[in-house]
Amino acid sequence: MVFHVITIFPQFFEGPFDYGVVARAKSNGLIGIETHDLRDHTFDRHRTVDDRPFGGDEGMVLKIEPVFLVLKKIRESQRDKRVRTVLLSAQGKRFDQSMALRFAGYKEVTFICGRYEGVDERVAEHLADEEVSVGDFVLSGGEWACGIVVDAVTRLLPGALGNEASTQQESFRPLDGGRVDILDCPHYTRPAEFEGWKTPEVLLSGNHEQIRRWRRRAALKKTWRNRPELLGTAPLSRSDREWLAALQQQDAGAEVHHDQ
Repeated sequence: MVFHVITIFPQFFEGPFDYGVVARAKSNGLIGIETHDLRDHTFDRHRTVDDRPFGGDEGMVLKIEPVFLVLKKIRESQRDKRVRTVLLSAQGKRFDQSMALRFAGYKEVTFICGRYEGVDERVAEHLADEEVSVGDFVLSGGEWACGIVVDAVTRLLPGALGNEASTQQESFRPLDGGRVDILDCPHYTRPAEFEGWKTPEVLLSGNHEQIRRWRRRAALKKTWRNRPELLGTAPLSRSDREWLAALQQQDAGAEVHHDQ
């Protein structure tokens, strides 16, 4: 798989992509990452890639011409039809695990890293296949978002982690019908006790059924307290619902006691 990154700061990626899963995937030939300097596709002495917005608003806007030219060059070399062009911006659809899985199915993905006030809207309208945001906040540039998306997609590629089974129990695992699974359960490792903080005894018991039940309930608790909206679509058994009801009642009682 090849990632193309269109940016005005190609040196930005010399650090983030040289460590961890992404670096191993590169060295093992699973992925290729090609950065394209937007300024190389300008023709004026100052290599200008931005200009003032029409209408007199504040800030600067990335121009469409250099984006068009670099995309044209990239597309001339693409032979596989499984390609995607993604504009990274705060106005895009929110990136999630389902989208990461979808991106992992492409042969090449090109990311356009927005900057300044944004990118000329004609890029989103005519050049990009979709517009993507990594969250409900504003970054100084799409480079940070690009690093997040590349990492999330790379780790889903066969062979990237070395143990694909580990991705089957992660948080936000996509399910049938567009649903999303609950958060992963908490994890512990040695030492079993540190500074008086103990690992739950059930995890040391060797009883696999009790461990499975504990992990399920611990995952439900973490989801209820950190991301309760996920419970609305997650597949829950009758036992799950009864246990959650008891937990919610317990939490409500603790809040009343605290307020008093």
